[in-house]
Amino acid sequence: MKKIIYIFLAVFTSTFSQVEILGSQITKEKLKAHIELLASDSLEGREVGKPGELMAAKYMSNYFSTIGIPPYKDSTYYQKIPLQEKKIKETTFKTNKKSYKHISDFYTFPNFGETQIQTNKIIFLGYGLDAENYSDYKTNVEGEVIMILNGEPKDNNGNYIISGSKEKSPNSSWRHKLNIAKKRGVKCVLFVNKNHNENYKMVEHKVEHPGVTLLGKEAPPAFFYISEDVANDILGKIKTEKIRKKIKQKKKTFNKEINLQIEMSVQIDENSFFGHNVLALIEGTDSILKNEIIVITAHYDHIGVIDGKIHNGADDNATGTAALLEIASAFQQAKDNGISFKRSVLFFPNSAEEKGLLGSYYYVENPAFPLENTIACLNVDMIGRTDKFHPKDSNYVYLIGSDKLSTDLHDISERSNKKYINMDIDYTFNDPNDPNRFYYRSDHYNFAKKNIPSIFYFSGVHEDYHKHTDTTEKLIYEKVEKTARLIFYTAWELSNSKERPRVNQVNEFKLDRH
Repeated sequence: MKKIIYIFLAVFTSTFSQVEILGSQITKEKLKAHIELLASDSLEGREVGKPGELMAAKYMSNYFSTIGIPPYKDSTYYQKIPLQEKKIKETTFKTNKKSYKHISDFYTFPNFGETQIQTNKIIFLGYGLDAENYSDYKTNVEGEVIMILNGEPKDNNGNYIISGSKEKSPNSSWRHKLNIAKKRGVKCVLFVNKNHNENYKMVEHKVEHPGVTLLGKEAPPAFFYISEDVANDILGKIKTEKIRKKIKQKKKTFNKEINLQIEMSVQIDENSFFGHNVLALIEGTDSILKNEIIVITAHYDHIGVIDGKIHNGADDNATGTAALLEIASAFQQAKDNGISFKRSVLFFPNSAEEKGLLGSYYYVENPAFPLENTIACLNVDMIGRTDKFHPKDSNYVYLIGSDKLSTDLHDISERSNKKYINMDIDYTFNDPNDPNRFYYRSDHYNFAKKNIPSIFYFSGVHEDYHKHTDTTEKLIYEKVEKTARLIFYTAWELSNSKERPRVNQVNEFKLDRH
C-alpha cells in the first residue's frame, strides 16, 4: 500500500513540476522581444486594413509555424474579415428657418451609410433613457426623429436619479442610448451637446477620420450631435436649461412634440477591404475531449497613424498579443515533450477590435470551430501598465466576467492563481454597474453573448491610453510575465479538468447593449 502511495506522489510531483517548468518558459525577455517588434514604428500602429496590420499578422503566423503549430484548415492561419471604410464627404443640417455649419453647430460620425432625412416633426425625449426606475420612452417613436440630452439627470442632492448615488449609470452612454433608439424603431437621433466645442475636441478623430464597419452588418440609426444653441432654436420658447431644471426638481421625464421642418443629409465615400484574424489550434491529447476547445484571444490591431503621429499601442495591445504567443509556445512545448493536456486550445489574435470588436464578432458569427464545443474564452487586453489605483504594483490584475456565466470557471481561475502564481486579483470592474463598461469593451464580450464562459484580463487605463505616447519603455515586463503565466496555468487547468465549466449563472451584465 505504501509503495502505491509513493508512486502516486512521485507522479503527482513530477506532473506539477512539469507544468511549473512550462510556465517558467514564459519570460519577460521573450515577451519583450515580441512587444518591441509589434509596437515598432515600422508597423505604423497596426491599424486594420493597413500594411502594418498585415505585417503583424505575418509575424504571428510565422511564429506559430516556427514553433510547430500548423495552419487551421491545413492551409492558412488567416480568417479574412470583410470590412467597409466610410468617410464623410459632405453633411448638411437645416430647418425651414436656418442652415447650420458642420463642426461649429453639428457633427456626426461615419458610422452609417448615405442618409437623406426630411421631416416636419421632432420628438424631444428628455435624456433618451430607458431604465426600470426612469424611462423617457412614454410615447411611440417608431419612424420618428428624436432629440435627447447627453448624459443623465441628477436630483437636488447631486445624486444621479437612476443609480440614486454619485455613480453614473451605464445607461447614460451614447452607444446605449442609440441602441435603445434602434430597438424602438427611431429613424434618427439628435444628441444635444451642452459643451459642444469641448466634446468635439474629444471625438475629432472619429469625425475627421474614416469609420470602419463590418460589411453587411446592420447599421445604427442616423445620429447627429448638435450644439445647445441649435437645440434651443428647434425647441422654441422652452429652452434646454429650463428642461434640465424641471427634470431635476420633479425627477420626472419630459417629452415634447415639435412641429418644425428639418432636413439632414450625409454623403459617404465607401471602400471595401479585408482585415485578418489569426487562428492557430493546438490539439489536445484526449481522443474525445480534444473536440472541446479553450479560446485564448488578444486583439493585435491598434489605431494607426493620427495627425502624422504613430500610435504604437505597446500596452494596447502588444502586451496581450505577446502573452498569447508565449502561452501558445508553452502549450506546443508540452505537446512536443509528450506532456498530455486533454482539451484543445485555439490561439486567436484578432483584428478590428479598435473599430468596435469587429474581428471577434465576425468569428463568433462565422466560427472556424463549433461554438457548442467552445468551453471558455480567456481574453487578454492591456496587461503591461499600472493605473491610478495600483501605482507601481507589478503583482495585480483586474479580472472581469469570470463568474458571470459559470461559477466553475471562476473557481478554476481562483485555484489556478493560488496554486501557481498568487497575483492580487482585483474584481472592481466586475461590477455590472461599473460606469466604465469595461465588460463591453473587449473581445470576450462577443463570446459571452454566445453563452461561452469568459474572463477578461486587464490592468486598467492609464494616461497614455489611445495616445502616441503608449510606448514600450513605459511597460512593466515583470507584470506582463506574471499575467501571461496566470493565463497559461488557468488554461492548463481548464484543459485537464474532468468536466467543462457549467453555464450555471444568469449573466448580470445585459448582453444586448451594443
